[in-house]
Amino acid sequence: MSKMGATRDGYGEALLQLASNPKVVVLEADLGKSTKSLHFRKAHPERTVSCGIGEQNMLLVGAGLAASGFIPFASTFAIFTERAFEQMRNGVARPNLPVHVCGSHGGTHTGTDGSSAQSIEDLAIYRTLPNVIVMHPSDTVSTRELTIQLAASSSPSYTRTARNKTPVLYEGREEEIKIGKGIKLREGSDVAIIACGVMVSQSLKAAEALEAEGIRATVVDMHTLKPLDADLINELVSTCGALVTAEDHNIIGGLGGAVAEHVVSNTFAPLERIGVHDRFGESGQADEMLDVMRISTPYIVAAAKRAIARKP
Repeated sequence: MSKMGATRDGYGEALLQLASNPKVVVLEADLGKSTKSLHFRKAHPERTVSCGIGEQNMLLVGAGLAASGFIPFASTFAIFTERAFEQMRNGVARPNLPVHVCGSHGGTHTGTDGSSAQSIEDLAIYRTLPNVIVMHPSDTVSTRELTIQLAASSSPSYTRTARNKTPVLYEGREEEIKIGKGIKLREGSDVAIIACGVMVSQSLKAAEALEAEGIRATVVDMHTLKPLDADLINELVSTCGALVTAEDHNIIGGLGGAVAEHVVSNTFAPLERIGVHDRFGESGQADEMLDVMRISTPYIVAAAKRAIARKP
């Protein structure tokens, strides 16, 4: 059985590793236990700012710190980062200040918290902002490595993490993980499945099911939605000729939207998008929600076959 871990734990581990840099500061909005920034707070309370239930204020405190030469990491639930969108836009993105926002508990995989807590639009919202790096890692290792890399970035960022555990995919493969570069986890020539977050492991299962039917699928972890790895998408169009995107997010504006925008403007291939079909979620267990929202492994398999059937 694969080793399991929650991506939010990777975020917490990264903050501790970054603590040796005295410029790194951590901001919380009363949810440090859930986002895992509490580990940094316990070790370095003098560099942790509790902003209370004030996400808008937290982002502007971060902007002030970044303008003063610090490297702020601010976290809360993904759904609550949306309360601070105007501050992220005008206070952080517009002046291009390196404030790094982490939204935990993103997507319908959050489960029993219900639709009010299941952010299905966060990646789309932040992808619209100039200057902002947008990421949704798939495992603890990649979350840790990408978060550590953000500390050297001169751009602001938004990273979505998840509460529930997913398979660890990158243990011993840390050198492959780079902001803005998708990673091939499996190679085939019939169809390419491009996924992010929890859907990466679902896509690997789908590739195994397709292999049993004689269909060879490439699986890509596109952990960075912005900047999108355009060169890799062009390569996949050339080698596979058919694409599927898979995300626990609205198909409008997220990974599927990003890939669709690229292929219609560059080198074209049929594309099928697996994601939340413009609806809100509901309360259910994590894996149950993937079935309810029609984004689990069987739906990826069916989408791959549809994409292949649409090849010229």
